[in-house]
Amino acid sequence: MVETDSLPPNWQLATIENAMAAIIDYRGKTPEKTTFGVPLVTAKIVKAGRIMPPDEYIAEEDYDAWMRRGMVHPGDVVVTTEAPLGEVAQLDERKVALAQRLIALRGKPDLVDNTFLRFSMQSAFVQDQLHARASGTTVLGIRQSELRKVELALPPLPEQRAIAAVLGALDDKIEVNRKTARVLEGIARAVFTSWFVDFDPVRRRAASHPGSAAPLPADLAALFPTRLVDSPIGEVPEGWRASALGEVIEIHDSKRIPLSSQERAARPGPFRYYGAAGIVDHVDAYLFDGTYLLLGEDGSVVDDAGCPVVQYVWGQFWVNNHAHVLTGTRGFSVEHLYLLAQGLNVKPFVTGAVQPKISQGNLKAIPIVLAPDPVNVAFGKVIAPLFARLKVAHDQSATLAALRDTLLPKLISGELRIAEAEKKIERLH
Repeated sequence: MVETDSLPPNWQLATIENAMAAIIDYRGKTPEKTTFGVPLVTAKIVKAGRIMPPDEYIAEEDYDAWMRRGMVHPGDVVVTTEAPLGEVAQLDERKVALAQRLIALRGKPDLVDNTFLRFSMQSAFVQDQLHARASGTTVLGIRQSELRKVELALPPLPEQRAIAAVLGALDDKIEVNRKTARVLEGIARAVFTSWFVDFDPVRRRAASHPGSAAPLPADLAALFPTRLVDSPIGEVPEGWRASALGEVIEIHDSKRIPLSSQERAARPGPFRYYGAAGIVDHVDAYLFDGTYLLLGEDGSVVDDAGCPVVQYVWGQFWVNNHAHVLTGTRGFSVEHLYLLAQGLNVKPFVTGAVQPKISQGNLKAIPIVLAPDPVNVAFGKVIAPLFARLKVAHDQSATLAALRDTLLPKLISGELRIAEAEKKIERLH
């Protein structure tokens, strides 16, 4: 806890109960959901300071009745109260409804800047209080009565706004990079679909079907045949054939080493430690150095569409035993493999009722349509610049996020003042 006498001059401690103009609690309610309408903000899509794209909705005509506990405003801060506890995000101008396990907070205008509130709720000072006041054995949760007792360290409003501006500018830059990376991957995916799914270059070369895609340069167009032919797997370009994933992948699983949570706790460091579905931790050493595709081996192996759980990763990192580590062969770049794998139907190759698994043998047996090697090599060269820019955007975001996470607790506690924080940011440019 922060003692009052340890705060900078003019700062004060205030409980959430005393600092909020509105506390809107939607815990314990389950709305009737639809496939379209007003987006529903659920606890599962409030992650890492952001509201992820919604996948649940309520009907427009049900909105007023559902939100009778209180209407949310742009700028309100939402906090998850359990499963998970303490995830925080801020609402924008979009009309949304709140689902269960969420509380919305709105600061008193003369006391709390809402954007500062968002960062304050993410700080270790507040997060530690949330967990200390939580209850439950299997799932930690916090009651509204306990949430109201959580304290905030509040500088004067002008300083709150300055702190929010510094941290918000970093978040804005991270979001720009995130959108840039998403656009770049989208372009690469569109090219992949054109070449390997819709066969646009072949259709364009066919005199009877010019196709809708933009024409390729002559040297690339010449790599494609002039017609599609029937095959046991459907219509494919002439000279292409049915194959299996094992023909185009190299598996590097022998280099993986799992570390228990206790071992990871004893070995903190800067290197990412990956599991089947994301970064699990950071450790003091790495096993891989380069660009790889991670594909879930057990646990998180298949998404709702039946496609594999994949991660495109690069740099120096560690992988546990829950993800296959792959690179390509026969001219397949890792980027090509990543785009291909995302669209594969792997459900028939998943085993295990309790713990889903894709074995190496089943992984290799997944069917694909294989183009001649020169086509695969050419595709890798076409998309390489897109993924190079994508990597730069991601790496910049990681640097900015690390700086934000370093500055946040120091600014929120008053240990670091605005002028010093701005100098640290300037050093990045």
